[in-house]
Amino acid sequence: MNSPLRLGIAGLGTVGASLARLIETKRQTLEHRVGRSLTIAAVSARDASKDRGVDLSAARFFADPVALARDGEIDVFVELVGGSDGAALDSVRAALSRGIPVVTANKALLAYHGMALAELATANGTEILFEAAVAGGIPVIKTMREALSGNDVKRVYGILNGTCNYMLTRMEKEGIAFDDCLKDAQRLGYAEADPTFDIGGFDAGHKLALLTSLAFGCAIDLDSVFIEGIEAVTLDDIRAAAELGYRIKLLAVAQRTESGIEQRVHPAMVPAGSAIARVDGVTNAVAIDTDLLGSILLAGPGAGGNATASAVLSDIMDVATGFVPPTFGVPPEKLSPYRRARMRAHEGGYYIRLSVQDRVGAFASIAQRMAEHRISLESIVQRRAPGAAADTAAPVILITHETSEEAVRNALAAVSQDGHLTDEPKMIRIEPLK
Repeated sequence: MNSPLRLGIAGLGTVGASLARLIETKRQTLEHRVGRSLTIAAVSARDASKDRGVDLSAARFFADPVALARDGEIDVFVELVGGSDGAALDSVRAALSRGIPVVTANKALLAYHGMALAELATANGTEILFEAAVAGGIPVIKTMREALSGNDVKRVYGILNGTCNYMLTRMEKEGIAFDDCLKDAQRLGYAEADPTFDIGGFDAGHKLALLTSLAFGCAIDLDSVFIEGIEAVTLDDIRAAAELGYRIKLLAVAQRTESGIEQRVHPAMVPAGSAIARVDGVTNAVAIDTDLLGSILLAGPGAGGNATASAVLSDIMDVATGFVPPTFGVPPEKLSPYRRARMRAHEGGYYIRLSVQDRVGAFASIAQRMAEHRISLESIVQRRAPGAAADTAAPVILITHETSEEAVRNALAAVSQDGHLTDEPKMIRIEPLK
């Protein structure tokens, strides 16, 4: 029997406590599968005395996660502290400098420092494993890094934030306004007191940057991810989407083009009959378009203690068996530089919502601005509410044919300058997914 694998777990919050309980309750099964026992040798947390539903009295306690990472009596450092800098970054650096593998669920840490940390790991003969950092319990990292290693990935896209998907689902199915839905999400624990990281699209952007590196063998470039959240999505947009045969999702998309790689996170109208449109609630989903297998879809719980701890545990088991692949699929020096794609035609066109002053010439002016920027309109619909006064602003919806995002933004800027709008124009991409 091989010697026990000694774990040092930094962070005993929801995920860390769930991981400790999983290791304890599944101890015999895990030992049978990997051929050695897993031992929680040491832990680090803010409160040593807190009841976490598992007996950790045999583990040595460290108040400082960096000190834990430097401890010579652990074989694996499990970072569940969170945050892109501070204790999380310092402790991971300390562990890698010792040459021991790091298992983390920290997408922000890797999105900002992944390249430097991967280089540090390689220099010290070890690696970072991060299955839990993207899409919770869905095994998308292993799938892309290992199972699809013989495939060329053309595009990866999906729903990477459960908070946003929960809110958009409830807004559509129950007719709940955005602000009320957000309050419910906060009450249920799906959204933080400051929800900006989730509803602003930044959480999904961090995850997408990691998937992009794995998909296309390139360096991480978080700064090149276009990010737009769901804050401006209204019930009127959701109802209009339904009438047009679409559902609105916060979509994260990375794809290779002739001019480079594009990465974007934004609300999108997706066909109601598509697989991604049927993913509701807090569920996450990742679709991968490949040359050999075509398209595959992975879906499941994107957050929660057990789901995330399950992904962390799978990485620990890989370490226990000696299977530790390069952090981003290939050694960091083999990753190609990230080349950002230029603006290009969007295949599905755009949904545009305008609040237009009811005055002579307003519609003609809007149509002229669109024509000046070579934007062809598929339809124009005025959606004045029943009983609204004739002199109030009229909601107008435009559906465009294929065009570039640059052209749409320039046209809308010109329309705004003409003074016919009472509010900022709203644009949502239409994604022609299957």
